Amino acid sequence: MEHQKITKLEKYWILYDVGNSAFIMLVSTIIPIYFNYLAGNAGISEVDYLAYWGYAASVSTIIVALIGPALGSLADTKDYKMPLFVLSVVVGVMGCGSLSLPNSWIVFLAVFVVAKVGYNASLIFYDSMLVDVTSPDRMDTVSSHGYAWGYIGSCIPFAISLVFVLMYDKIGLTMHNAMGLAFFLNAAWWFFATLPLIRNYRQKHYIDLPKHPVRHSFKRLAGTLKDIRGEKHIFLYLLSFFFFIDGVYTIIEMATAYGSALGLDTSGLLLALLVTQLVAFPCALIFSRLSKKYATDLLIRICIIAYTGIALFAIQLDKQWEFWLLAVLVGMFQGAIQALSRSYFAKIIPVKKSGEYFGIYDICGKGAAFMGTTLVGVVAQVTHVANAGVAVIAVMFIIGFVLFVKAAKLNES
Repeated sequence: MEHQKITKLEKYWILYDVGNSAFIMLVSTIIPIYFNYLAGNAGISEVDYLAYWGYAASVSTIIVALIGPALGSLADTKDYKMPLFVLSVVVGVMGCGSLSLPNSWIVFLAVFVVAKVGYNASLIFYDSMLVDVTSPDRMDTVSSHGYAWGYIGSCIPFAISLVFVLMYDKIGLTMHNAMGLAFFLNAAWWFFATLPLIRNYRQKHYIDLPKHPVRHSFKRLAGTLKDIRGEKHIFLYLLSFFFFIDGVYTIIEMATAYGSALGLDTSGLLLALLVTQLVAFPCALIFSRLSKKYATDLLIRICIIAYTGIALFAIQLDKQWEFWLLAVLVGMFQGAIQALSRSYFAKIIPVKKSGEYFGIYDICGKGAAFMGTTLVGVVAQVTHVANAGVAVIAVMFIIGFVLFVKAAKLNES
């Protein structure tokens, strides 16, 4: 089983990570720089720009946190998961492709929120598909390959986008046109990478179509929330995930905005984050191999400890080379902690309720991101020091670690 090749269906599932990662790479790099450009033209200060960016990310998170569990529960109904997945992908892709249309910074943020909602919603259905496309003993491997190939695959449209964004004046483009090409290219990449999964996925685990699917999904969701309180290992895991993934998502969301607010060179920031992707590819695959020899919970603990160190290092960051070092360190553990968290959860939940449970999982992940980005924004504005907000992230990792250790012990017993 160790040497079994990735199946066609597993490849198609992995390919969606390759597609959507192009968008999240934009969110981490080019989109905040363009927002900074629009905000700068409108006379918005650097500290306020960082805060507004954090608030926009938080709004998109709140929306998905509110609708996610109900949509996830509905997706467990026979033949519902794929249509809901397609709808969310279309919203995300169209939002991404439309980002160059607004000239106002506030309208730009509104379009960004729409695109981000589509992206986040699609992940609820996509993550829950893991139980249908592979077997429990292969979940760590397939999940890790998803993140690994997502990182390296997203570098292709990103590298082309960088040519437009960094050299637009030399190739006869305006800043606006260059951004438009970058947004359209990444939207197209996302869409076409999704098609094989749409054509080949079949929902294996489901509940039969009830008379009133929407009403029934809410009833099931209420029942599941009660059940989770009784299943302490799942409840504690979700609570720990809420805290430790907070730091991961906040670092992803705010990295370029944070570096820009500190006055670091834009070109250097973009190239450093490209290095993150290149480092993340082999490291995610290494952790995939390690998951065959070592317990998944042990590897997750190692990742949380490493991220705590990264957050502490980021507090004093004020030089370009330090940002480069941070980019490499994040790349080493980013894919692993996301992939292993996803597969660990998929293995401890009922397969017929995968959509429902991943809807709740998404609340914990995105709810944490909301808290992290909001706290970074608020603390930065209150203290007028961009570094101060980062200290909160380290605390989240420590709380997450303590809770995860308790959850893993309960799961073993």
